[in-house]
Amino acid sequence: MLHSWDAAAVRTAEEPLLAAGVPLMARASFGLATHVARALRDLRGRVGGARAVLLVGSGNNGGDTLHAGALLARRGVAVTAVLTSVRVHAGGLEALRQAHGRVLTVDDAADHPLPAPVVDAVARADVVLDGLLGIGGRGGVRGPGARLVALVAGVDPRPLVVAVDVPSGVGVDDGTRSGAVLDADRTVTFGAYKPALLLPPASAAAGRVELVDIGLRPDGPPAVVRLEEDDVAALWPVPGVDSQKYRRGVLGVVAGSARYPGAAVLAVAGAVRAGVGMVRYLGAAGPQVLAAHPEAVVGEGRVQAWVVGPGVAPDDRAQAARVRAVLARAVRHDEPVVVDAGGLDLLPDRLPPHVVLTPHAGELATLLAARGEHVERADVEAAPLAHARRAHDLTGATVLLKGGTTVVVGPHGAAYAQADGPAWLATAGAGDVLGGVLGAVLAGRAADATADPTLPAALAAAAALVHGRAAHRANPGGPVAAGDVADAVPVVVAGLVRG
Repeated sequence: MLHSWDAAAVRTAEEPLLAAGVPLMARASFGLATHVARALRDLRGRVGGARAVLLVGSGNNGGDTLHAGALLARRGVAVTAVLTSVRVHAGGLEALRQAHGRVLTVDDAADHPLPAPVVDAVARADVVLDGLLGIGGRGGVRGPGARLVALVAGVDPRPLVVAVDVPSGVGVDDGTRSGAVLDADRTVTFGAYKPALLLPPASAAAGRVELVDIGLRPDGPPAVVRLEEDDVAALWPVPGVDSQKYRRGVLGVVAGSARYPGAAVLAVAGAVRAGVGMVRYLGAAGPQVLAAHPEAVVGEGRVQAWVVGPGVAPDDRAQAARVRAVLARAVRHDEPVVVDAGGLDLLPDRLPPHVVLTPHAGELATLLAARGEHVERADVEAAPLAHARRAHDLTGATVLLKGGTTVVVGPHGAAYAQADGPAWLATAGAGDVLGGVLGAVLAGRAADATADPTLPAALAAAAALVHGRAAHRANPGGPVAAGDVADAVPVVVAGLVRG
């Protein structure tokens, strides 16, 4: 499990170590130099003779960058530091000069072109280290740093870009990005992951993330978590020798319509492939569901959890009535429910956290707007965590916001960010399959999910991981159809729980 910590928690964890004289900057810069040297070796076969450019701001991130540059210079790298301020870390600057690194300065006048030696150094660089801003940066890079960002981004071929701790200018705590941000190929972060390295859209600027342990041990709950394989194995409901279909969980599915029968078929497919004990289907798509999944049962009966909404047409009064009835039962009788698509327009005012809403960005904007918020899809995409939290606050439900990185928010500050699927997963019907997978997990752990209000968020993140891994498995590196994703789920689950 990857835990991330906000800037305040990181600073609080640093304070006693700095007071005790622990050399945090030395540890960080050594780790940074080690990762950069390894990257140069992979890139060109050796470290010596490489060219590195350091983009250096006025904070401690700039000091880390300068000290790392000094270490690289001692290994035969031609290092040029480009300073964006006269107030840079004095010890780092002296260390670089003693290692015979070159130092250039850029003017903060907006109308002044960048000096030719700076342009030439960037054009010839093998690697650029982005040490312009650290965890205190907000709202993009400005001034001379912004001109350097534009310079590096425009070089063809672009040098390898390594962000120091975080890509400069991203919203460290909320994962937002605005203004100039230099997208990195990799980020070397110190002490702890930061939320921006896990959360969209900022996480796209981080590239591959490497963590350097400098001895930080932040207290309190993490800001954002990412589940890994072992975590999902521990969460997934696995049958025992005395299991039978009712103990393993019965999932009710209210999905599809005469107009959209495929949504019902795919939701049932996700549930069946994820290992639910039994599926009960309610709706007009019964013949299509049975043709694809003869193991399903059409009609009412005992149910431990529900999936409602996929393919439910706005004018389908019978299905809408079923969705409303299920949601009322969820409130009264503690039955977990996954609510997707058409079901999102039928919510009561308040819901318990064992109801999981699974909107995409446009649907979340509509949900929030219906509750008096002035929100559009672009706003949700710019700040997914903030808007998912707002939806949780307004509804009480757990919220799984679908996207290239899936964000899950639950009560007591629970937040997850899962980036497990390929871009090819953005295809029709994939959300229906995810709803079925999540419904199966909730049915298998229904009693736990209603007893622990934070568990549905973890189970939703686990379902997102399995769904994303199944998309990779269905056709590695290429396009996938939703049905193929569902078919790959059993192998993915088997590998996780067996491992």
